Parts: sequence; C-alpha cells; structure tokens
Amino acid sequence: MDWGTELWDQYDIIEKHTQSGLELVEKYVKFVKERTEIEQNYAKQLRNLSKKYNLKRTSKDEPECRLSSYQSFLDILNEMNDYAGQRELIAENMMMNICIDLTKYLQEIKQERKMYLMEAKKAQQSLESTYKQLDSSKKRFEREWREAERAALYAEKTDQDINATKADVEKAKQQAHMRAHIAEDCKNDYAAQLQKYNKEQNQFYFNDMPLVFNKLQDLDERRVRKLAQGYILFSDTEKHVMPIIGKCLEGITKAGTNVNERNDSMVVIEQNKSGFERPVDLEFEDYSQGINRASSDSSLGTPKGPLELLSKNRSKNFWLFSKRSKPTVTEDFGHLPPEQRRKRLQQRLEEICKELQKEVDQSEALGKMKDVYEKNPQMGDPASLASQINQTSQNIERLRGELNKYETWLAEAGGRGDTLRYKTHTFNNNGAHDAHSPDGAHSDESTADPSQAIYAEFDDDFEDEELTAPIGKCTAMYNFPGASEGTISMQEGEVLAVVEEDKGDGWTRVRRSNGDEGYIPTSYVTIALNE
Repeated sequence: MDWGTELWDQYDIIEKHTQSGLELVEKYVKFVKERTEIEQNYAKQLRNLSKKYNLKRTSKDEPECRLSSYQSFLDILNEMNDYAGQRELIAENMMMNICIDLTKYLQEIKQERKMYLMEAKKAQQSLESTYKQLDSSKKRFEREWREAERAALYAEKTDQDINATKADVEKAKQQAHMRAHIAEDCKNDYAAQLQKYNKEQNQFYFNDMPLVFNKLQDLDERRVRKLAQGYILFSDTEKHVMPIIGKCLEGITKAGTNVNERNDSMVVIEQNKSGFERPVDLEFEDYSQGINRASSDSSLGTPKGPLELLSKNRSKNFWLFSKRSKPTVTEDFGHLPPEQRRKRLQQRLEEICKELQKEVDQSEALGKMKDVYEKNPQMGDPASLASQINQTSQNIERLRGELNKYETWLAEAGGRGDTLRYKTHTFNNNGAHDAHSPDGAHSDESTADPSQAIYAEFDDDFEDEELTAPIGKCTAMYNFPGASEGTISMQEGEVLAVVEEDKGDGWTRVRRSNGDEGYIPTSYVTIALNE
C-alpha cells in the first residue's frame, strides 16, 4: 500500500506527518550533541583527576616512588588517562558520524520535501483556476439562457398581440433568435469547460497528487531508515572502543595484582636502614655505695649527681619513639645514618661522573671545531671559541675536585670497595687540555681529518632539524580513522615509527615510511622503544 492510493484525500495529514518526522531528526541530533558534551566533560574531569593525583610531579628521590603500591597507583592513573581518551573518541565519532551527518541529511530532505509540497500546491492552484473558469462559464450560460427564454416569451407575446406591427414582431423574433444563439454558445462553452475541469480533476486525484504523495512517502521512509542507522551508530560507536576500554580496565586490575607487599617491605628496609648497632644493656650503678667517676667506664657521661645521670639514661632509652628534630643537611650527608649516607654518596658520585663526561665531550668538540676554524678561516674565528673552551676547562676542574672529594667521603663512610668503580671511571687527562693546547694546536690523535668530522656533525644537526629520529616502533592493534586535525589514520597491523612518546595526554606521535606524521591514541598500539 502507498500513500497516493490510500491517503489520496489526506494532504494536511501527510504534510503534518512529514514535518513531525523532520522535527524528530532534529531532536535526536540535539540529544546526541548533549551526549557528546557529557562525554567530553567526563573525559576532561577524568584527565584533571589523573593529573591532580599523578605522582610523576614528585621528585624521583622520594622513597615512595620505588614501592609497588605507588607504581601501581601511577599505572591506574595512566589507564584512567587512556580511558578518558576513549571517552573523547566516543564523543568525536558521535559528533562526526551522527550529528554532522544527520544535520547535512536533514537539510537535504527539507529542500526535497519543500519541492514536493510546491508541486502539490501548483497542481492544486491549476485545478482551482480551471474550476473558477468552469464556474464562470456556468453562470454565464445560466444568465444567457434566462435572457433567451425571456426573449422567446416576448417574441411569442408580441406575435399574438393584434396591436403589434409586423416590424415589432419581426424585431422580437430576431432578438429571441439572437439570445437563443448566444445561450447556445454559452452552453457549448460551459460543456467544454466542464469537460476540461473533469479531465484535470481526474489527472489531479489519480496522477498528480498520488505521485507527490508517493514521493513524500519515499522521502519519509528514507528519513526513518537514516534515523534508524543513527540509532545503531549511537550504540556501535561505544561498542567500537569497548575492547580498548576493556584493556584499560584490565590494566587497572593488573596494577592491583602487581602490588607486592613483601617487596615493598624490603624496599622500606633498604631505603631506611641506618646501619647502627642496637644499644647495649646499661649497667647498674649503685648510688648508695658511691661512684668512682674516674674508674667508671660503663657510665654514659660524667654527671654531677645521681639525678642528672638517671635523667640522661632515661632519655637515652626512649629516643627511638620520641620526636627528633630535623637534622641540618650537610654536603657530605653526615646527617644521615651510615647505610643511607653511603647510598647518597654513591648516587652523587654517579651524577658527578655523568656531568664530567658531558664536559669532557664538550671540550673535545670545541677543540675539533677550533682546529677546523684554524684550517678553514672562512668558517669562523677560532678566537670566538676561547671563552667557551676556558669555561669548559673550569667546569672539568671543578667537577674533578668534587669527584675526589666525594670519593674521599665515601671511603670514610666505609664504602667497602664501592669507590673502585668510580676511581676506575677515569677520564682522559688530555680531554680538557690536550684538545686545545696553550698555543692552540690540536692533538693529531683525536681524529684523522677534523674538517671532515666537523662537517659530518653539521650535517647531522641539519638532518635532526629536518626530521626527528625515531625512538622506537609501534604496531596498530585497531583501526583509527585519524579524522581530527593533527592525527593520522592507521590500519590494524600497520607498523609505524614512534617519533614522540605519550606525555600523559593519551596520544603518541608517529611517522609512516612516506614521511607522513601525526598523533594516534596510545592505547590503540603496542610500542617497542629503542634500547
């Protein structure tokens, strides 16, 4: 069944129904928009929450950072950040695939409906115009026929009147004949108009309007089908990210199972073990017999009297549980217990060694550059490097002094041979000075062709500016459309180069082999960074 056959006389109902259908599409688009706003706000709140409690902002030296419970908490925050990214993706896909698509489709069917209604209105106006012509010809025929009847009666009356002249009779007959002829013409015209109207009316009700109604029916059915697809997309959009959301939740579960209370206890011991021996028992001091202070080796001090000694011993017994004032921090970490002091000294030595190695490398590079400038004056003035070379030399001497100082402190703290790894980490004594002798000559041992080396370094710098070197690879676990600005699409199983790690916002920067770069969701890929 179709509207043209069954609803041929329900123009107003069809017009109202199609308008109501368009309003339903608009209402659904508005509903989805509000849903996307909720998702975006939810994702934003989750990100802010993760950022608020993220312990990455704390110092790495904090003791808690090594505990599995804290590490698992960080993992949960990262997973929540990824989860927030999936909520944002839901909002983005709903906006693009439902709201924008349905809004565009709505504008198209509005124009199409308007065109069909104009066709119906035009057909109706044409039929009404034909009916007006028919009504006019009918009224004229009625009027002229009455005039013809009156003229005929008058001619008959005149003919029977004995007083009427022959001329009057003849004139009345001619008038009646003329009126009858006019009435006959009007009758023919009325018949023709009636035939024309009936034909147009038949065309209107059996062809024109059914065709328009069927077009409106097809339009309405297409609207309903499109709206149904939007309903399905509302669910499928969320189903699409459910596997990734599931992985986020699995990651949270894994973070919980990774907590190892025994290892955390070991970490607390390692971090806080003082290395002190437990105090020995106090000896009994008999005040009733008197005390020979000179020969009392077990006494804790030289008290002036029994009360003072007792008070001192009492405070000694309870120092473990009393609140102690914060010690003054010293450069040699002497304020720390022996075990903790050794660890901090070793850590500081490692830092100094790294700094010293950087300065030595810088010194060698400056020496090479100076040698190139001397051999190729057009590239630069060797004297311009003097201040940098001098500063680097001073830094090396300062760091070497600190290295020796901390090695001495570590030996005093009882490093038990740990200092050997620092003493054996020696640096070329010529590194800071032989690279540029007082007369400016550079050692031949540094490189066979310094100019070639410096050119290679310059080339490397330019290459780094043009294209960042990859830091690893990643494999796509899911398809990603990459429809937003700054993102890049990828297919499941595709291998991409990682250019920039996730900085906590849930996105990783990658590059294809053809040079295309963009961001992808971190949770969509498995990443393997270079060692």
